Amino acid sequence: MTGIDFKRLSSLIHRECGIKMPAEKKIMLECRLQRRLGILKIASYREYCDFLFSKEGMEQELVHMIDVVTTNKTDFFRESPHFDFLTQYALPELCNTPGADRELKIWSAACSSGEEVYTLATVINEYAQTTGKVKYHILGTDISTRILSTAITAVYPEDRITGIPAIVKRKYFMKSKDRTKKTVRVIPEIRAKTHFKRVNLMDDNYDVQGDYDIIFCRNVLIYFDRPTQESVINKLSTKLKAGGFLFLGHSESVSHMQLPLAQVRPTILKKY
Repeated sequence: MTGIDFKRLSSLIHRECGIKMPAEKKIMLECRLQRRLGILKIASYREYCDFLFSKEGMEQELVHMIDVVTTNKTDFFRESPHFDFLTQYALPELCNTPGADRELKIWSAACSSGEEVYTLATVINEYAQTTGKVKYHILGTDISTRILSTAITAVYPEDRITGIPAIVKRKYFMKSKDRTKKTVRVIPEIRAKTHFKRVNLMDDNYDVQGDYDIIFCRNVLIYFDRPTQESVINKLSTKLKAGGFLFLGHSESVSHMQLPLAQVRPTILKKY
């Protein structure tokens, strides 16, 4: 990949995904795009760039390019203090406000392969069983169509749930009937509380319905530059109800940003 080709691609990736792609990531980008060159039977990165930037490429290939360059890493119950805060503070407060019999709306705005969505569902379900019925629905969105397909099927290798308490595993995960596969699937009752769609956080307006009580957007802002981070958080805030909570990743900071939010914990914000 020539420097000119890398500059074209890195500029496009930043514009479409918000992801910073400095020169030291050139080899990584080459490796990730190699498979696309093979699938398309394209011989060089220059030819790939020419195709990608064509009208046909922008319509057909851009989404596949985004799929391979985005990083998708997540776990069940990742950053567990956030889920403790949910059950100890956020859910009691939200469920005791006027009209609390309504359905709580939760949005996982960078849901990757779905672990965060299903963790939220199990946590809220457990809370509901100890405190009374809680209506809720969870939207999971991501920029990668490839990773969203995993989230929708909700099938995971068994070793992905080894750190989950045994009682939770038995209650919310089904083992494959084919024991050679060593996979588990989230139970239908929990899957029914969720739905997934593709949303690009770089879009000017987010194609999601209504306002949300809780938004999780964790460990994706770290790939953006500071102005992009502030812009994304402000756009997310427009989809958050007054009194709703926004959860960010443990290494993400909002210091010196102009936001309609107050910090209630280092990575938890509330809209007043």
